Amino acid sequence: MTIRRRLTPAIADVRRAVREAITAALPAAAESTEPRRPLVLVALSGGPDSLALAAATAFEAPRLGLRAGAVIVDHRLQHGSAKVAAQAARAAAALGLDPVLVREVTVDGAGGPEAAARDARYAALDAALVETGATRVLLGHTLDDQAETVLLGLARGSGASSLWGMARESGAYLRPLLGIRRPITEQACADAGLEPWHDPQNSHSVYTRVRVRQRVLPTLEHELGPGVAEALARTAEQLREDAEALDHFASEIIEELAEPAEAGISLPVAALAANPPALRQRLIRLAVRAEFDVSLGRAHTLEVARLVTEWHGQGPLDLPGVRVERRHGLIVFSAGAIHPHG
Repeated sequence: MTIRRRLTPAIADVRRAVREAITAALPAAAESTEPRRPLVLVALSGGPDSLALAAATAFEAPRLGLRAGAVIVDHRLQHGSAKVAAQAARAAAALGLDPVLVREVTVDGAGGPEAAARDARYAALDAALVETGATRVLLGHTLDDQAETVLLGLARGSGASSLWGMARESGAYLRPLLGIRRPITEQACADAGLEPWHDPQNSHSVYTRVRVRQRVLPTLEHELGPGVAEALARTAEQLREDAEALDHFASEIIEELAEPAEAGISLPVAALAANPPALRQRLIRLAVRAEFDVSLGRAHTLEVARLVTEWHGQGPLDLPGVRVERRHGLIVFSAGAIHPHG
């Protein structure tokens, strides 16, 4: 039996967000002539955000020429997690989602419990994509999650990329609710007569993100006025747009500048010096990543840039996986030793 409820502002907001996101990501789905319609999956935890997303997707997908299913990942980190997963699966089926997959994972990776759980979850979602042939997995991250991510990036001081927040679309992953506040998803569930599961870990102040959610953002809203979360989300979107534009320009420029070198690649010093720092550093990182599949951090990138802008006859740089030297008006990149802890 499919759940049907009256349309309310909260339900309408979530449905609209889902419709716009899917239409942008899969514009030709409604005109598809394939005998079997494309499938999208909702990553469903049973919480209010993913449950509201599941309900909206169940409603919108058929109208957009799609089938919609759900995948529930049981991290097995809490007592009764299998019961929670089964409850989420029943809710998905009641909404008309099909197929409904429940996948158990083992969380034992490095990087702390949050990172390990995230890695295990995405591995399960990737496997579900392959297994079902789905075109997209929809994730329930909201504007509040985006604001929290930006604040955490600011606190860590890990560079502009950490302030981009989460992408609305990243490969097969789609986040339709990045413009929707968390209270809207909670209200949408209440209006639809859905009973979400509330993860007790979301109240544990041992987690940094929970402290940001419970203390930091409310304090900022109280001291600076309402709209802080929206402003942080807008900042993330603007930074991501700027970064994507710079990356696009860097990709075009490097095709003209890069030349093969012995065991590597070279870039002309004069051309690097003529570009502003943001592009110069992207050109350096792009050359190294494309040629050696090595990702340079900011500190190492700036060391290379100093061979362009602060040249005093210094010798080669031995960086993780790449050797860099200035020679005859060129910055020459060649294969170097791998530094495991570099």
